[in-house]
Amino acid sequence: MSQNFFRARARWSPWETAFWLCWAIAFFVPGANLALLTQVLVWGLFALSLDLLLGYRGIPSLGHAAFFGIGAYTAGYLGKFGWTEPISGLVLAALMAGLVGLATGRIVRGLHGVGLLMVTLGLNLLLYDFVHRSTELTGGDDGLQGITIAPVLGLFRFDMFGRTGYVYVLAVVFVLFLLVRALLHSAWGLALLGARDNARRMTMLGAPVANDLTSAFGISAALAGVAGALLTQTTQFVSPEVLSFQRSADLLVVLVIGGAAMLYGGFAGALAFLVLRDLLAALNPIYWYFWIGLVLVLIVAFFRKGILPSLHAAWLRRRRNLPLPATEVAP
Repeated sequence: MSQNFFRARARWSPWETAFWLCWAIAFFVPGANLALLTQVLVWGLFALSLDLLLGYRGIPSLGHAAFFGIGAYTAGYLGKFGWTEPISGLVLAALMAGLVGLATGRIVRGLHGVGLLMVTLGLNLLLYDFVHRSTELTGGDDGLQGITIAPVLGLFRFDMFGRTGYVYVLAVVFVLFLLVRALLHSAWGLALLGARDNARRMTMLGAPVANDLTSAFGISAALAGVAGALLTQTTQFVSPEVLSFQRSADLLVVLVIGGAAMLYGGFAGALAFLVLRDLLAALNPIYWYFWIGLVLVLIVAFFRKGILPSLHAAWLRRRRNLPLPATEVAP
């Protein structure tokens, strides 16, 4: 393929620029809930890591919280035992989670369907049980306490209003997003999509499908590890909940809401899920998950591929003056 093809794929649209500008502007909005927006960015990066596997490679996972938790506890242990510099802590958390991801990718690359789901779920449950039972090492249900994080670049301390944490997380997420975007718009990204749609044909064309799967698992795990480390560094606390199956399930809900195989689907799903969770939990602290389930059913019913893919398809049909099917909703 020509270089012009890849340049056209990588070209930024006005919508993408506006998306990131909105995050920058939010910092200056009076009364903005920066703590919630920081959580949205962390979950958006976490969802992007799963989307790399599920959306772009077609590999489902029920235990992606394992990599998130590895990154979270790595950053927590570093902060607790003297390594308080945050950026190097992120790098080490990414390396730890990425190495486990590469090993997992080697194990699962010959598996499909239920077997693949059980291996990823089993890894998640094993780590959760270990952390939950190892009270002397991890603090058990009480979590890992006494975590200290030094000022970013030695200048900016994490404050109780979340201003430093928001800027720090936004900068890290944006840089990692640029890297993932560049990868997915490269020949490697096209090979992932080809293997997702027809792995046998890609193998016949000479593409290293198995190696690409392993590397995709490693990169996805590293991204999830950074997301977990960001959560630990901004809250200065980590508990076994970061490794729970509930977190993996919530991540799938986020990706279903936003839409898979779209770079911004995870961020849109994270924003919708976390805002709804806060509002519904305030209205009904006990049964709020019922309403989350109802919203999920409605989204699947009216936005079959998620919010962003459905709106994008509707926008394209409107531009082409084509009638909308009954299952799609126009923006």
